[in-house]
Amino acid sequence: MTSPQLSFRRFAAPTDSGWREAMTLYESAFPARERRSEEDTVRALSDPEFHACSVWLGEEFAALLFYWQNDELTYGEFLAVRPELRGHKIGHRIMEWFCRQGDVILEIEPPVDELTCRRKGFYERLGFVANDYRYIHPSYGNPLDPHQLVLMSRHRPLSRDRAVALAAYVRSRVMRYSNNPNPLTPVIE
Repeated sequence: MTSPQLSFRRFAAPTDSGWREAMTLYESAFPARERRSEEDTVRALSDPEFHACSVWLGEEFAALLFYWQNDELTYGEFLAVRPELRGHKIGHRIMEWFCRQGDVILEIEPPVDELTCRRKGFYERLGFVANDYRYIHPSYGNPLDPHQLVLMSRHRPLSRDRAVALAAYVRSRVMRYSNNPNPLTPVIE
């Protein structure tokens, strides 16, 4: 028996099919400091570099994938699979598709407990490597609480210039759609 096909549908508006399910999953999967408000997400939909996608397993909403893409980078911002569908290789299939979109860079929480260590292992099995830079990401809104994340890149570590360029991009483009009135540039040390 074959698995149902995954399909990716880019949101154009909050009235699109799957929006409510995606927002519910988004809010439950990420802490407030690590996600933008729904209002800011709606504003970001008008940015041509922002790809807010619902992922469907046949006709069933399965996951969300938010990423940014331009000629210079493909930045994976958020991936979440519905809890009842986890453990069925859906995240793996999503990432296989996503990695065909470009040279992907993403961030994860530091691996300090079982869940965060499993998450790091998931990405490593897909060919990602953790970068040694200390990376502090600004919060998207209240509370204003910058937090450390781990930069991961596919197959090889990022050069310092590439890591600094990503941090500048996050500051100038990604954080433009946040409740943080004056986001700091992410710190690369």
